[in-house]
Amino acid sequence: MRFTKMHGIGNDFVVLDAIRQTVELNSGQVRLLADRRYGVGCDQVLLAAPATEPGMDFRYRIFNADGGEVEQCGNGVRCLAVFLREQGLTEQRELTIQTLGGPTRVYLQPDGQVTVDMGAPRLEPAQVPFLAERRAATYPLQVNGEILTIGAVSMGNPHAVVRVPDVASAPVTSLGPLIERHPQFPRRVNAGFMEVMDRRHIRLRVFERGAGETLACGTGAGAAVVAGRLQDLLEEEVAVDLPGGRLMIRWAGEGEPVWMTGPAVTVFHGEIELED
Repeated sequence: MRFTKMHGIGNDFVVLDAIRQTVELNSGQVRLLADRRYGVGCDQVLLAAPATEPGMDFRYRIFNADGGEVEQCGNGVRCLAVFLREQGLTEQRELTIQTLGGPTRVYLQPDGQVTVDMGAPRLEPAQVPFLAERRAATYPLQVNGEILTIGAVSMGNPHAVVRVPDVASAPVTSLGPLIERHPQFPRRVNAGFMEVMDRRHIRLRVFERGAGETLACGTGAGAAVVAGRLQDLLEEEVAVDLPGGRLMIRWAGEGEPVWMTGPAVTVFHGEIELED
């Protein structure tokens, strides 16, 4: 099976062309591809496939390193768009991509950056999904005997955002897994740890559902800015610094889409044999 290794500010992917070759992956094969010692190594495996809905240019499937399929990946969709252009599968610079989390519009900029319309965030608890009586800007969440204050946002996938005084020393590896599998998030959740530098600049680390801490998370960056805006901490356009690099996020407010701009890089191409 042919593959391409890519990354978006350090959030890395194995991208598979399921348009010109048959790709039928089971969870064990996904885990092998993602394994950094026995496979290729990545945070997520991405499939570029033919669209199955009208009005869509391509279909995009995302599998986390644990083998589970998820709804959306912001860094991944930027890489997918670059992959489609580089592989000669499209000449378009504007694409509408079908995902489990809904349609996503992607724009390849002349300077090499990629802008993604990630859609309007979903804020009602049932839409996240998050078990709460009513919608609020923040919610209490009891974790390991401690009450955390979180924002709960869906960017097509679920996010819990915790504000911390110093992201470098935040307990991402200890609290992240506990938040990810908290019973108030019935489909698990991505846990973001946000430090607000000023109203136009935040620092962020994300413990991703099914992948662990990654160097970058595009939907996590969007969710953090939405959560910060709902708490009146941030302006409309915000620079989000993640361990792997910077994303620019813009959100005008309720009912408006979240816009993300950042790079997408091809690392190498290869072939691998996968056992059934």
